[in-house]
Amino acid sequence: MMRRRILKTLAIALTAMALPAAVIAAETAYKPEYKLSTVLGPAFPWGKGGEIWAELVRERSKGRINIKMYPGASLVGGDQTRELAAVRQGAIDLAIGSTINWSPQVKELNLYALPFLTQDHAGLDALTSGEVAKDIFALVEKAGVVPLAWGENGFRELSNSKREIRRPDDMKGLKFRVVGSPIFNDTFSALGANPTQMSWADAQPALASGAVDGQENPLHIYTAAKLNTVGQKYVTLWGYLADPLIFVVNKQVWESWSPEDRALVRQAAIDAGRQEIALARKGLTASDDAMYKEVTALGATLTRLTPAEKEAFVRATRPVYDKWAQTIGPDLVRKAEAAVAARRK
Repeated sequence: MMRRRILKTLAIALTAMALPAAVIAAETAYKPEYKLSTVLGPAFPWGKGGEIWAELVRERSKGRINIKMYPGASLVGGDQTRELAAVRQGAIDLAIGSTINWSPQVKELNLYALPFLTQDHAGLDALTSGEVAKDIFALVEKAGVVPLAWGENGFRELSNSKREIRRPDDMKGLKFRVVGSPIFNDTFSALGANPTQMSWADAQPALASGAVDGQENPLHIYTAAKLNTVGQKYVTLWGYLADPLIFVVNKQVWESWSPEDRALVRQAAIDAGRQEIALARKGLTASDDAMYKEVTALGATLTRLTPAEKEAFVRATRPVYDKWAQTIGPDLVRKAEAAVAARRK
C-alpha cells in the first residue's frame, strides 16, 4: 500500500514537471486586475483611449488580462509628473502618459515641447513615426518601462480671461497655468507672461478664483472641461506645440505575460492609439471645423493668428528653442527638424 502511494505521488510530480513553463506561468503570474493610469477620464480623448485599450485587451485575451483605468493621475495623488517613476517602480502596471509630464525623467521628451517645431499634424506625425519615434521609444525603454504605441492629447492652444492675444506683448503680465516641465516656464517667461506650474486638478479652481488668468491646452479639453465657465473668454490658435501620448507597461508585468499575450497587448495599444488620435483631431480640419464652432458657441472670442503674427511668437521664443535643443541633444533635434521638413514637402 505504501509503495503504491509513493509511486502515485511520484507520478503526479513528474506530470507537473512536464507541463510547459508558459502554462504554469499563465496559471500563477497573471494578476486579477492591472492598474492603468491616465491624467484625463473618458470624457476626453486621452481617457477614452485608455478605455478602448482596456476593452480590446479584455476581449482579445478572453478575460485573461483585465485592466482597470484610474484617471486623474489618482494613483500618484494627482501629480502627473510622478507617473513614469511609478510605472517603473511597479506601483502602476500600465499608463498612457504625456511626453510633457514624463520629460523631467526623460529629457529627450522635451523635443515635443520645443516651441513651434511641429506646428501642424503633418509635423507631429513626422515625430511619432520613423527614426525619431524609434529613438524616443528606445530612450523611454532605457528609462525602465516598455513603450508600445502613440496617442495624442493635441495641439495646445491659449486661453485667458483678460484680453485677446495676437502679439507677444499681449501676454505681458498675465498669469498662466503651465504643466510641471521647466521648458514651459522658459517659454512663457520669454513672452513676458508669469507662468505658474500646477497639476490639472488644481488648474480649474485656480482659473475660477482668478489666481491665474489663463492656460494652454487642446481645444477638446477647453470644451469638455467647460473652461468658458471659469472665465476663459479669449482663445488664441497658435499651435505652438503638440502633446503626444505614449502607451507603456511596467517591465516586470510585461515579462510575466506569455509572448502571445505581449503581442496581443501591443497590438491593442496600437489600435487604441489610432482610435484615440482620430478622436483628438475630430473637428479640427478644414472639412470638419466643428470644434472651432463649438468654442465660439460657448461665447469665447476665437483668434486665428496670421502667418506674420505667428512668426513674432516664433522669434520671441527662439532663444528658448536653442537653449533646450542643447539639453535634448542637438543630433536628435536636427533629425527631428529634417523629418518635419520632409513630411511637409
